[in-house]
Amino acid sequence: MEKIEGKIGGREFIAIIILTVGTKLADDTPAILYERLGNAAWMAPIIMGMIWIIPLYFLVKIISLYEGKSLVDIIKKLFGKYMGFIILFLLWVIQSYAIILDTAIYTDIIGTMYFTKTPALVIYVLLMAVSAYGAKKGLEHIGSFAWSVLLWIKISAFATLIMIYIQGEIHFIFPIFGPGKWEVMKESTVNSSLFTDFVYFSLIAPLIKSSKDYRKWKRLGFIFVILELTFALFGFLLVFDYIAVKMMNYPFHEAIRYIQFGFLTNVEMFIFPFWLLSTFVRFAVYLYLCALLFGGLFNIKQFEYIIPTLATLVVFIGMMPETPTFTIFKLRQDFLHLITPFFIGLPFVLWITAKLRGEFKR
Repeated sequence: MEKIEGKIGGREFIAIIILTVGTKLADDTPAILYERLGNAAWMAPIIMGMIWIIPLYFLVKIISLYEGKSLVDIIKKLFGKYMGFIILFLLWVIQSYAIILDTAIYTDIIGTMYFTKTPALVIYVLLMAVSAYGAKKGLEHIGSFAWSVLLWIKISAFATLIMIYIQGEIHFIFPIFGPGKWEVMKESTVNSSLFTDFVYFSLIAPLIKSSKDYRKWKRLGFIFVILELTFALFGFLLVFDYIAVKMMNYPFHEAIRYIQFGFLTNVEMFIFPFWLLSTFVRFAVYLYLCALLFGGLFNIKQFEYIIPTLATLVVFIGMMPETPTFTIFKLRQDFLHLITPFFIGLPFVLWITAKLRGEFKR
């Protein structure tokens, strides 16, 4: 493949998608879904995917219309200087808040499940330092690293899922629709912001080697993470039953402690390093996108230099909540419900505005 300086290819792009969105199966996302949906939680990713098909279709239409421009440039062009600034500022605030919540959750996972005697601040600083280093190196390096470790991470994840399915109990899936069909549809809809990363990926559309690669691999990555999340949630149900799993904050990490493979009892120590690698990729991508948005807001071309400052602020704010296992869980649950209408509606607003301005006729 021809190398284009500063840009990534389709395989690096799909690796970023899979490791950024797919990693949500290993945080408190399953617990959020299981709390209201019971043993029907595994249906939620499929319903969310169906909800997102049309918004993403319109978003891809807009990106294709302005080929070579990122979402920042498109919003500024369609909405003007002041309204465009407000929308971009909202996107930046939401992304920053999401990073704070997610990094606090991952720090809690590492501290409570693996390194119980290590101070949370030390874990948080190390997590953000490695992620900030990767983000500052640029999207090219993030993409290359993501692609190089993707195979091993997915092999470990799929091996875990296979062992979960083997040791699970199929009768735990009943009743299939849990609290009821209407409740499943409603809760899946209000939590659809789990897939907002696909809106933020539009920020790096000009950094993909071709628009064809962007459309193709974004579509494939979208399908892959839906299937991965569905199979993972179904597997947790088979192992624990919905009554037990809805009481767990991190079902993935509880599951890898529960399963056994032959004479190996501490399976989690073989899976933890690969999960940690995907975690670094995820937050490196998030910090990069956050800095890119900040640079677009204030016309900073060398936005990579503000990444260490952003990472420091994340650690400072993320350490504030007490009892993060419960506090952050509630904050993230409310946050997902709050931002869903904004992100579902944004692609439609962009498309309608472009249509009214006659952009499709030019």
